Amino acid sequence: MLSNYTQQELAQGWHRQADTFYCNYCDARFEADQVYQINDHFFAAAAAIEQHIQSAHQGNAYQLIHDDSKYNQLTTKQQALLSLFATGQKDADIARDVNVSASTIRHQKFTFREKAKQAKQYLAMYHNVFEINHDQSDTLIPIPGHVARPDDRFAITNAEWQKTVAEYLTDTNGQLTLKRLPRKQKRIVVVLDRITQSLPADGEWDELQITAILKKISDDPVTLRRYLIEYGFMDRTRDGSRYWIVKD
Repeated sequence: MLSNYTQQELAQGWHRQADTFYCNYCDARFEADQVYQINDHFFAAAAAIEQHIQSAHQGNAYQLIHDDSKYNQLTTKQQALLSLFATGQKDADIARDVNVSASTIRHQKFTFREKAKQAKQYLAMYHNVFEINHDQSDTLIPIPGHVARPDDRFAITNAEWQKTVAEYLTDTNGQLTLKRLPRKQKRIVVVLDRITQSLPADGEWDELQITAILKKISDDPVTLRRYLIEYGFMDRTRDGSRYWIVKD
């Protein structure tokens, strides 16, 4: 989910964790200590992921403009105009392509600039009101990116998350143990979220393997696996032969 990334990560189309560069739009990843050959050229990881975004996703601007999430409020006309502006064409050329006057195109650019200024002002206000010198216990945790339609089950504060984890899970040298499954759905979400964090994000297992992994966490690995799938934290092939964690 793009809304979980920082402003900088959104603007560049990728995010970095430790020494790995991850594409915001697919599973592509590039290791910082490796050199990648693309066509007849060689690139370091940071440059390679830029090349990937351009070739595989038509560029970061295209992806942002055509993002289909609820956070993209652009009309179809605005998307078309921004796509044209992104090409770097002159105003007169764009005006000719869309059959309007150059002054109309200049006005549209002005409107977009004003919206950008308003957004910057709003972000600054939000930062000062909600993020500076405030108790972080009431801050909502980020909604997992794989959740297509977030509801009240995912409106969880840091304090609720920490309390629920402490109540239902123990952590012994990195090995989680589930004391019992909660009854309330919001608490189930927290427990599943924490368990998912303990599993390899890039792992893929057959049924016996995932059962063995979950059995170390719970006495009822089958029920736990079912919950992980039902709540969207895990997925599997139709025949149940392969299981994996759903990435954000």
